[in-house]
Amino acid sequence: MTEPNDRTELLNALPLRDDLRDKSPYGAPQLDVAVTLNTNENTHPVPADVQQAIVEEVSRAARGLNRYPDREFTQLRQELAQYLGHGLSAENLWAANGSNEILQQLMQAFGGPGRAVLSFVPTYSMYPILAAGTNTEFIAGQRATDFTLTPESAADQVREHRPSIVILCSPNNPTGTALDDDVVEAVYQAGEESNTIVVVDEAYAEFARNPAATALRLLPGRPRLVVTRTMSKAFALAGARIGYFAAAPEVSDAVRLVRLPYHLSAVTQATALAALRHRETLMADVEDIKMQRDRIVDELKRMGLEPAHSDSNFVFFGGDFDSGDMWRHLLERGVLIRDVGIPSHLRVTSGTEQETTAFLDAVEAFLDRKTDTEHPTETV
Repeated sequence: MTEPNDRTELLNALPLRDDLRDKSPYGAPQLDVAVTLNTNENTHPVPADVQQAIVEEVSRAARGLNRYPDREFTQLRQELAQYLGHGLSAENLWAANGSNEILQQLMQAFGGPGRAVLSFVPTYSMYPILAAGTNTEFIAGQRATDFTLTPESAADQVREHRPSIVILCSPNNPTGTALDDDVVEAVYQAGEESNTIVVVDEAYAEFARNPAATALRLLPGRPRLVVTRTMSKAFALAGARIGYFAAAPEVSDAVRLVRLPYHLSAVTQATALAALRHRETLMADVEDIKMQRDRIVDELKRMGLEPAHSDSNFVFFGGDFDSGDMWRHLLERGVLIRDVGIPSHLRVTSGTEQETTAFLDAVEAFLDRKTDTEHPTETV
């Protein structure tokens, strides 16, 4: 078997694009542990009735798999529009294989050589990778030291860099914090002169404390605004890969120029439709996840840590601890969370009640051990 170092040499011997050399692919650890809370998945399995509905819908689709699927996935766009509301129609909707492909298509259409995408770090780590893959310059915008973003700061940076695309992640990953409308509005207005596409990535929108506070409300009259969503999180379909966006119809026309033929399979369309038609059942799990998220925030505060105000299905927290040490301690206890590379900060997905308990117990044990190490009991 070829060793990794040998593989690197073989890779470098290929005519790889220079800007991709020495890059690392995206990847979160996939370890066989009892409690996996590192990738913001919906930790609740798909309910049995929804599973059955998916099986039946996919079975119907299987009868025609010898033919290409509906290239325009018309029925799915219609039902996504009904789900979102806000006066949207099928003409405003577009879908792809996960919101990552949605973002990639947007960068293919509006980015590329000589163009740039701006986002405000720390944020979703796939943005610069997608930018590199589409030969689009990635500009790392700045946040305040507490990771917040003001309308004034965001707008100033847009006017300074004049990017072709701005991505606002709300709720933001990894911090879990949502943006107010005034940030989106300020960025949109600041991008007027540079004709900037403004993308609001709402992958975790269904978990927000106020789900009605969505950038979907801002779409009318803003043809350069795009709101992206996913069915991986609230709909528990991470394994199905379904993402979509809402925007002016001409934005869909733009991505049609770069999409692959028949890119959304009949099986994917059937799965998405079945889930949408059983969304009330799936949203019940969302409420449970939000309850466990709030429990994590409350308990971490009790332990003296500093969790962020979360509108997502995960909690970003900091404190007086070594993030690597805590991450390893939790892993030894069978709990996998995410080290996001920010000193003294970690991120944990909101799990089931049992998973959340396992995480909280492991954190408390780490803090107790840390206290014992720093203040050993004196013996006479």
